[in-house]
Amino acid sequence: MYGDAATARKILTDLGDTWAVVGLSANPGRAAHGVAAVLQRFGKRIVPVHPKAETVHGEPGYPSLSAIPFPVDVVDVFVNSSLAGPVADEAVTIGAKAVWFQLGVVDEDAYARTRAAGLDMVMDRCPAIEIGGLR
Repeated sequence: MYGDAATARKILTDLGDTWAVVGLSANPGRAAHGVAAVLQRFGKRIVPVHPKAETVHGEPGYPSLSAIPFPVDVVDVFVNSSLAGPVADEAVTIGAKAVWFQLGVVDEDAYARTRAAGLDMVMDRCPAIEIGGLR
């Protein structure tokens, strides 16, 4: 486990409600689509980040984190592990408070860099699963 339950809870409840979802497209068959919908149901503002910059769940998309013209609290990463490190680095650059790597997304070096930069981070977990258990 990368990021304990307390860190996951902190990210979900205390660090803000604007979540950039990297890899989120308009394809309802992708896991990111369903997870983003769950986050919205729990009051999070989702920001789709995908090269196509599609509108998803009523929210306009952006081609990259750096293209988002407002502050982002949490960066939720739905890309292959081999691509996740640069996304985490960009999250640090834009001033995000936390990074969340989805189930199956693991990059130990990116985890270490992100934590060293002062951001909270969990890796290889799903916020849609975690948020449902919060009461």
